[in-house]
Amino acid sequence: MRKINCIGILTSGGDAPGMNAAVRAVTRAGIANGFRIMGIFRGYEGLINDDIREFSTEDVSNIIQRGGTILKTARSKDFETPEGRQKAYDNMQKRGIDALIVIGGNGSLTGARIFAQEFDVPCIGLPGTIDNDLNGTDSTIGYDTTLNTIMECVDKIRDTATSHERIFFVEVMGRDAGFLAQNSAIAAGAEAAIIPEDSTGADQLEKFIGRGIRKSKSSSIVLVSESPKCGAMYYAERVKKEYPEYDVRVSILGHLQRGGSPSAGDRILASRLGVGAIHAIQEGQRNVMIGIKNDEVVYVPFSNAIKSDKPVKKELIDVLALLSI
Repeated sequence: MRKINCIGILTSGGDAPGMNAAVRAVTRAGIANGFRIMGIFRGYEGLINDDIREFSTEDVSNIIQRGGTILKTARSKDFETPEGRQKAYDNMQKRGIDALIVIGGNGSLTGARIFAQEFDVPCIGLPGTIDNDLNGTDSTIGYDTTLNTIMECVDKIRDTATSHERIFFVEVMGRDAGFLAQNSAIAAGAEAAIIPEDSTGADQLEKFIGRGIRKSKSSSIVLVSESPKCGAMYYAERVKKEYPEYDVRVSILGHLQRGGSPSAGDRILASRLGVGAIHAIQEGQRNVMIGIKNDEVVYVPFSNAIKSDKPVKKELIDVLALLSI
């Protein structure tokens, strides 16, 4: 096996609070263990365009508390082509980069997996996504901070909802994963969460109306996972048509959820995962995501990490249903 002397690090896809803490941990743990660290800017695009420079410990000073990513991030169409990946590999060779650490979500780790297979490059993934939808890890970098951001927003919306006796549909991110909606609904004391994983077969709006509004509540908050077909606007329109007696409003939190200083939980998680990535390279691991399972650092093969079936526990759905009466 080829000796690894130089490690490249990039952040890819949507930004997540705690990515900077991970960049800091990889850089400092790498240098402490005798590796050269190359910062790759703007994700896979930077690898294709040779937007790369060597990092020292000073380059990552005072970033642990900052949201976003100092390495910038981008989604790369070129990297989806064999020609783009060849260009990226050529730049790695030119720069003497022997291994790659990729911080990102499902798409980013899928790209790393393909790249590793094509060019026999050791790739290590760190789960950096607010959606918490990667398998093999209890939490992803950015998820805890985003939960807290949503909770704070919903607390403020609750004041207005109560004052005006309204139903508020609050749309949160998560794509096909309902972790943000479900857990922020519990944390904020919301009346319901409408998530893609609730496969009971019952109409989730009917269930909510029947359980909550028809009783003693004069206002309600419903968390809804974003969806092009049935997001918060869809359910608000249905209420206006089917239950015109209710005053309905929609609040789409959007990119507000991605920003802000990372929580202590995300800083610690990112730091542990970053150090874990360097240890994985030292141990000769290849093509794995570093995760945390039952408070232990684990190595998860890319093929397992990016399976799109991480379940929301039914217990959480039951907890919200019980506490929203």
